[in-house]
Order: sequence, then structure tokens, then C-alpha cells
Amino acid sequence: MSESALISNGQDACGKRERTKAANRDSILNAARQVFAELGYEATTVRDIIRGTDLASGTFYNYFKSKEEVFDALARQSVTEFQPYLRKVKDNADSIEDYIEGAIHAYFMFLSTYGNKEVAARASASTEGDSLRVDTPEMQAVFNEIRRDLEEYLDHQDISGIDTEYLTAAAIGLAREVGGCMILRDNETNKQSIESVSKFASGLLLNGLKSLTSAETP
Repeated sequence: MSESALISNGQDACGKRERTKAANRDSILNAARQVFAELGYEATTVRDIIRGTDLASGTFYNYFKSKEEVFDALARQSVTEFQPYLRKVKDNADSIEDYIEGAIHAYFMFLSTYGNKEVAARASASTEGDSLRVDTPEMQAVFNEIRRDLEEYLDHQDISGIDTEYLTAAAIGLAREVGGCMILRDNETNKQSIESVSKFASGLLLNGLKSLTSAETP
């Protein structure tokens, strides 16, 4: 066999291994998404996740050490998938009010469309150490992106005196908590309920922002 053929065969084998690894990882994540939604985060075990795949137990541990690692991977995946929605909101918003209303609505639609019940459930948990992690690079990137957007709108509308770090944290926290409650309450969240909950959440935030800006006015 020629040297070029050997190289080609080696590349094909390497490519096949990479595809298999990617498929196995996706299988674990898809199974975990389903099991977390059905059983809840606390009740789910690694064994439950493995049962949802065609993989051997040992294969699971080639990719993840625990259900916590699986959950964190799902959370990072969700954040990455949501970013295009956020950028679309920015492209269409003419004011900070438009942006906040659009971003909250987009997030609720995202939760409903992608069925991220396990993410919403853990995000709305109140016990210490059981909330959705916000220290991942992906989540920090979203936080910084939202903060930059808010600062841009505030500057454009000549609004000063607002702590944008707190404002961003309030917006994200409100969306996560209310969105988690919405998904857990409704087995089949419909468009009408999303519109209603979006109006409620954005109204709370915008009225709070209005009170702050009014306080700054002489």
C-alpha cells in the first residue's frame, strides 16, 4: 500500500473515531435532557441517563464524571443556542424598553421551544448550591453582551446614574426565575401564556427602571 493510501486510511479512521465520540456525547446529552425533564434534577441518577442511551456504563464515564457535569454541559449548550436569539432582539430594538421586552420574550420562547425543563427547574431552585451556574464562560459572555447592550441603549436615551451590572443581574435573574416557574407550571406552555408571562416580567423590570430614572430627575 502506498504512503498516500496509508495516510488517507489513517485520516478516515481518525475522522470516524471523532464522529463516534461526538455521537456518543450527543446521545448522553439528549438522554439527560429527557430524563431531567421527566424525573427532575435531584431524582435523576447517572444510571437513569445511561438507560436512555444505547451505551455501556463505562462509556458514559469516558465523557462525564457525574450528572452535575452533564447538567453543566446542557446549560452551556443552552446558553450558546440562545445567543442568536438575543442578537436578533438587538437588531430589531429601538429603545431599552424594546430590548428588555424582546429579550425576555425571546428567552421564554426559547425555554418553551427547546423544552429546557431541566434547566428551568434548576434555575428556579432556591436552595444554596442548587441553582444554575452562572460562572461558566458562556454564561459570562451572555451577561457581558446584555450589559453592553443595556449601556448602549441607556447612553443613546441619555439615561445616567444606573448601575448596569446590577441592572443586568436583575434582568437575567428575573427571566430565569419567572421562566423556570412558567415551564414548571405549564406542561404545555402555549403562545398565550408566554405573552402574558413576558408582559408580567418585563413590566416589573421596566417599572423598576422607570422609578430609578425618575428618582434621578430633579
